[in-house]
Order: sequence, then structure tokens, then C-alpha cells
Amino acid sequence: MGLPLSYSLRNVGARRGRTLMTAGVVALVVVACSLFLGLISSLKRTLVSTGDARNIVVMRKGSDNDGSSQLTLEAYQAIRFFDGIARDAQDQPLASPELVVQPFFRTREGGRENVLVRGVEPVALAVHDNVRIVEGRMLTPSSGEAIVGRGVLGRYAGASLGDDLEFGRARWHVVGIFDADGSSFESEVWVDVRELANDAKRPFPYSGVRIRVARPEQLEPLIRRIDDDPRFALEAERETEYYAKQSESANTLYVLVVGIAVLAGIGAGFGAANTMYAAVQARTAEIGTLRALGFSRGAILTSFQVEALAVAAIGFVLGALCSLALSACLRRLLGGIGFGAATFTVNVITLRVSAADLLFALLLALVIGTAGGFGPAWRAARLRPIEALRKA
Repeated sequence: MGLPLSYSLRNVGARRGRTLMTAGVVALVVVACSLFLGLISSLKRTLVSTGDARNIVVMRKGSDNDGSSQLTLEAYQAIRFFDGIARDAQDQPLASPELVVQPFFRTREGGRENVLVRGVEPVALAVHDNVRIVEGRMLTPSSGEAIVGRGVLGRYAGASLGDDLEFGRARWHVVGIFDADGSSFESEVWVDVRELANDAKRPFPYSGVRIRVARPEQLEPLIRRIDDDPRFALEAERETEYYAKQSESANTLYVLVVGIAVLAGIGAGFGAANTMYAAVQARTAEIGTLRALGFSRGAILTSFQVEALAVAAIGFVLGALCSLALSACLRRLLGGIGFGAATFTVNVITLRVSAADLLFALLLALVIGTAGGFGPAWRAARLRPIEALRKA
């Protein structure tokens, strides 16, 4: 004979102090787990969304990223006219030569952060067509002007429309703000590529070239042609693959956060078990009465296990609501959170706790409830009716 579900749920409500204490421990684990996983997931989404399936990244062979690559003017002039490259209305190839440097910027709070500064030509807006000027205008070449992404706006000294940014050996007048659909471009500053090369005193004018292919079927042949060209020792890959590699550092962080969450869950499980053991001790007479009335050990085991899971579920709900509220507050107050990427520059990301993050937190909460409740439930089920009544 089994105990009704209402019996277990009624006991959860009857012992509010213990229930809230245990649920609070579970809620803290859920909040920490959800926010950290949300942070890593947001970083991965930001990096992966930056790549365009129609674009190719060309760099020097052996380079891990733009910052470590060098490319000559001769190489750019040669590859920009390869077959398969898309062209604009003026029949100019959509090949964007770019230079990347990573200077320190002074934050509004007085700290310092590495920011990715990208030297570009006007063609960059056609190749990176998810980048749109939302305030001001596009920079004019050779004029000491800059445009900044939304993530940079207001975060650093001088990073506002009409202000002057100082880095390197020059001052750059901010004439525009751009949006990039939440990609990592929004954490960058764009200036004229020739001016940046002169300011940085680079022996080579470019870090790489971003190319828009005319048709999808021409992408792989164009990559092979660039890779096989013996003149310049270059390698090309899909832009989506390039940014997927950049996000691999986030995978390591993801595993680390999951490990920390599991350790925190073990601690919460001990807390839940301690509370449930106390509940068994306080309800010895009740357990003896149930056994005397004919309820089986399995029924009592199940009843106590249901109580533990119900408390864990309450903790999850409280933790999930707190996580969503905290992430919303952080978005409103901070706008974005600076997070170091594989290039050692700061990506300003928007923290969002996803359904997948909450699902992992739910599974962790249920595991805490199951593991924390099983020992006490087993002890309750093992009590003999006469011994339980005598102890009471």
C-alpha cells in the first residue's frame, strides 16, 4: 500500500523552516550555476555569431588569429582579384584588407583593458554587412577618425560620439557608433587601416583579408587556391570556422564552471541530507505509526524521497527566478560585461541566462534532492514499527 502524494507535499508545507533552509541552499547553487553558465554561453554565442558563412578569412600560415598574422600589400593586391570573389555595384572586389592591434584603453573607472582596434577600408562595411552605423557616420580615410561598437560606447575614456580616443601615438575623433547584431565586432574600435599601420609602425600593412565569395559553391575552390599559392604562404578558412576556434577557450571555462557547480551541488546535497535526517528523527513516532498501519518500507522510502525532490524543486524555482532577475538587472545597470577572449582582448557581452542553462541547473537541483534525500529516506524505511514507537 502506497502513501498518497498529498501526504508528502503536506509535510513539505508543514515544516516551513526546514523546507526554506534546504530550498535556500539549493537556490544558491542554482543561482551561481545559472549565472556562470549564462556568462560562458553568452560569450560563445557572441563569438560564434560573428562569423559569416559567405566570408573567408585569409592570414599568414601558422597564425592563430588576426593579432599574430602579417600580410603584405603585394599579397593583398594579388588575391583580391582571384576568381570567385563577389563584387560591388562599381565592380570592385569585396575583399577587405584589415590590420588588428590590441592597445590598452583606460576605462571610465580608471582601470585598463585590452581592446581590439581594427584598421579597415570603406569596403569593410560591405564585407561585414551585419555592421551598421546607428549613430553618426562612417569614418573618412586618412582623417584621424574612428567608429566604435556599442559594447565600447561609454565604457572607455573618450569612447563616445564626438569625443577623442587616445591610444598608440595619436588621437582619434569618434564620428560614428555601430551595431553588429550582438557579435564581437561590437567590442571593437575601427579606424583607417593605413593610419593605424603608420601609428603602430608595422613592417607589414595588414593582418589579413576578409573576402566575400560570389556563390557558395566557389568558397572551397577559392580556399584551396589561396592555400596552394606558393608566392605568399597564406592560409584561408571559413569565417565561421575561424570564430568557432576562437570560442574554444570558452569550452574550457564551461567545463570548469560545470565542475564547480557539481562540487557546490555535493555540498548542497549534504545540507539537504542533514535536514532530512533531522526530519526523520523528529518523525520517528509518525513513521512507526505508518508501519503499524501496514504501509510498506517502499512506500515510506518513496514518500521521503518525494519530499526531498519537492524541496529541491522549490529551491530551483527560487534560484531560477533570482537568476533571471539578476541577469536583467546586470544588463540594465552595466549594459554589458567585459570578458577576456582568446586574443587577450575584452569582449563586451550581454549576459543572458538561456533555457539550456536553466535546464542544467534543474537537473543539478534534482540530483541534489535525490542524493540528499535517499539516505534519510532509506533510514526511515528501515525503522521497525515497535522500535520506532518505543523511541518516540
